[in-house]
Amino acid sequence: TLFERGSMRGSSSTTPTSVIVVVVVSHSGSEVTASDKSQAPNLAASDFALFQLPQQFALDLPSLEQSWKALQRHAHPDMHDQADASAQRLSMQWSVRINEAYQRLKNPVKRAAYLCELQGVPISAETNTAMPTDFLVQQISWREALDTAASPAEMDGLLIEVKEYRDSLLAECERFLDVVCDAHKAAMSVRALMFVDRFIQAVVLQLDRLESA
Repeated sequence: TLFERGSMRGSSSTTPTSVIVVVVVSHSGSEVTASDKSQAPNLAASDFALFQLPQQFALDLPSLEQSWKALQRHAHPDMHDQADASAQRLSMQWSVRINEAYQRLKNPVKRAAYLCELQGVPISAETNTAMPTDFLVQQISWREALDTAASPAEMDGLLIEVKEYRDSLLAECERFLDVVCDAHKAAMSVRALMFVDRFIQAVVLQLDRLESA
């Protein structure tokens, strides 16, 4: 149950108070409606609760997208342009909240970080830079390869290698979060993924330069 629509003009309440249409998105993404206002959660509900999805790393992305589209059809401010100011503000809040949650769950690194935070383990990438020695050695090796690559073929090889490493880190996140249930180990993998994603951007940029030279 995810969104309330409809309100009485002139109401001073911050929540719509008259006819309430509660939009429910099932696990399959289909919509039903109910008139019970008590079913609707607040804006502080978790992203997973918002989309009626299990709280885990492994995610059915088509179901996420289907639920997001269903919610946005009802939450978009254009759907409430005839409502009072209170209902319009609520609509805008929901629209922003839904989009933020969708972007967070769609991205596997952000999703893993969010799950860690839900379990009381913040990533704190800016202040917590401790990483395993083997990963630090790997970073040095990659940077040397980036600095010395003289052809697009060499850069393509590096990009393939780094992306394969990224896939292994995502697999670690799934195991630590969904199987082992160790958010601290998952957080370490997330911090590594954040570095890898930044490094992939640097590789792609250098590859573009070499190809255009």
